[in-house]
Amino acid sequence: MRESILTIPITDVFEPKVGCPICRMRDTLEQHAVEYIMGAAMMEPDVRIETNKAGFCKEHFEQMRACKNRLSLALMLQSHLQELQKHVFDDKKLFETKESKNKKTVEKVSQVTNDCFVCNKIEWGMSRLMNTLFELYGKEREFREQFSQQEYICLPHYKLLMRRSETDVEKSCRAGFRDACTELVKKYLDSLEADISHYCKMYDYRNTGKNADWGNSKDAIERAIRFLTTR
Repeated sequence: MRESILTIPITDVFEPKVGCPICRMRDTLEQHAVEYIMGAAMMEPDVRIETNKAGFCKEHFEQMRACKNRLSLALMLQSHLQELQKHVFDDKKLFETKESKNKKTVEKVSQVTNDCFVCNKIEWGMSRLMNTLFELYGKEREFREQFSQQEYICLPHYKLLMRRSETDVEKSCRAGFRDACTELVKKYLDSLEADISHYCKMYDYRNTGKNADWGNSKDAIERAIRFLTTR
């Protein structure tokens, strides 16, 4: 995939103050990758070679299926299935026992079922964007302020940022970066726990009725899941 396809200005990603910025980064890359593969790229030979070999995970198959161009998906599935026939379930090899063939076939199937073209492109793009993020944090005060003003960082991406900060954040800014990440998580965790607790209390018979005040708790379950899982 062309590098420009997955180029996202980091400052644009951090401009909104809603949700986790790393999730927004991932979601934008994901959207670009799905739109790319469902568009003209479907007919590019080098791309088809990659998709034939890697295939797609269930989540990205569903996103592709939701696109309007179902013919593109059908054509990719056609060549991917043919790839499986030719290179995974080809039983024409000579001088090999059936047991040996089956073992190799299972290994190849394992590789295919654990691979995804879109996931690979997201991982590729995220690695480069994270490098840019750490570089900006070390060099630009305005970006450090922008970072600290985010609504929250989800738990899986907090783990990712904290681990990578040990080596990728400039030493002079490392402590401040780690403190900022932890503060964003702790602050949101406190408000989220309060909203979930309030949601539970609203099912008490004393709080039922048309005038019951749910506050910010009505979508607390969905927000808690996003915070805990990135989705």
